[in-house]
Amino acid sequence: MMTIIAVMLLAAGKTGMAQAPAAAPASPPSATNFIQLTSAYINQLAEEMRGRHPAIQAAWARTNAAAAGVRAVRTWDDPMVQLGGMAAREEMRADEGDIMYGIEQKLPLFSKPRFARSVARAELWTEMANADYQFQVLRRELAKAAFRTALADEVVVIGQQDLAWLETMTRTMEGKYRAGEATLVETLLLQNERSKRATQLETDRDRLTHERVSLNRMLNRELLSPWPTLELPSLAGPVVYGSRLSEFALKYEPRIEMMRRQIKQAEATVALTRRQRLPDVNAGLEARNYSGDGSFRQGVLLFSMPIPWVNSGKYREDVNRDEAKLRAAESDLQDYELSVREEVHQLTVKIDAARREALLYRDQIIPRSQSALESARSGWEANRSTFRDVLDARRMLLEGRLMQARAISEQYQMLSELVLCCGLGDLEALSMIGAQPEGPSDDKAKPK
Repeated sequence: MMTIIAVMLLAAGKTGMAQAPAAAPASPPSATNFIQLTSAYINQLAEEMRGRHPAIQAAWARTNAAAAGVRAVRTWDDPMVQLGGMAAREEMRADEGDIMYGIEQKLPLFSKPRFARSVARAELWTEMANADYQFQVLRRELAKAAFRTALADEVVVIGQQDLAWLETMTRTMEGKYRAGEATLVETLLLQNERSKRATQLETDRDRLTHERVSLNRMLNRELLSPWPTLELPSLAGPVVYGSRLSEFALKYEPRIEMMRRQIKQAEATVALTRRQRLPDVNAGLEARNYSGDGSFRQGVLLFSMPIPWVNSGKYREDVNRDEAKLRAAESDLQDYELSVREEVHQLTVKIDAARREALLYRDQIIPRSQSALESARSGWEANRSTFRDVLDARRMLLEGRLMQARAISEQYQMLSELVLCCGLGDLEALSMIGAQPEGPSDDKAKPK
């Protein structure tokens, strides 16, 4: 079955980040400390999770138990051995024998063992589908956690650049204040902005630490294991809702496959229950010997069976019970298929909304805010405008950069959901649904 990780193929570099409004922003960490969310890297994490996550191990343990259940179905039940003696007059004992022994075996008639084995195999297939479903869900959650971590990393990087800009501007403002070219209010206002940014940066770092803890928990690592800085991929292309998406979902969605297996198991159970109405036939052999000289006296061949017609009504109710469970499973599948159709449509709407928002900030709001900041700063340096205009433009640009990063992260988290719903996972999965990544943006902001 296809997998969710194909969403990560969209990593070709982050989309257009507006230039930081800093005279000398802090340099980002070394490139060796950055890792983009590529397909190979996320697949590596997914394979590590497959081998270490307790929920996956539990699912495969249940699969192994079901496989053992198939092998445990008996064609021949254990034979019954009989041994006894008779107390009577010696003449009777000598005539009929007073040591009795025998063996009784239930015969595998009416294909009951075959039907029982079919039920066990159906349970095995159900557990295998469930194990695959659990892995797909956890891989989706791993992908979403990685995108959230990349967003938290981006927020911290933006915060560091903004703090460096504020520190540089604070030194400039203090020099202008000493020279009598700036007011005390402007100086204190800038100092307050720097203090708030430093506090917010600590909060953002704590959130980043928690996102990394979540990743480590999913990989069953030590909770505080270190991570490199993760980068968001470039903006993905549009996804248009259509019948093809619904067909992919109804055919490959892992939970639908698991529910279909449950229906097969319920059908096998109904067939076995109907066979239970047929009687169990036992064949037995009994012999007698005389204890006086050990000689054989007689042997008896016996056949026995219960009379199932006495409880025929109970057997009918057993069949009615299992048929009702089968109908319930079929109705559950129909209901879930409808919900999957709705979810696919809802995800395409959310993906499109996130894409539009990211494009809005990348192509319009961030360039305008950057121009506004440059103009406000030039006007302030030439004493044609107030410093508050500079701070307002800086907040506008900062908000634009943060909102663009959040929109990209949300788009990929929704794509992770959509890929799971459609059961996609190979290298061409994104082109199948039209969500091909855009190339790295040429207007990507670079620190100066």
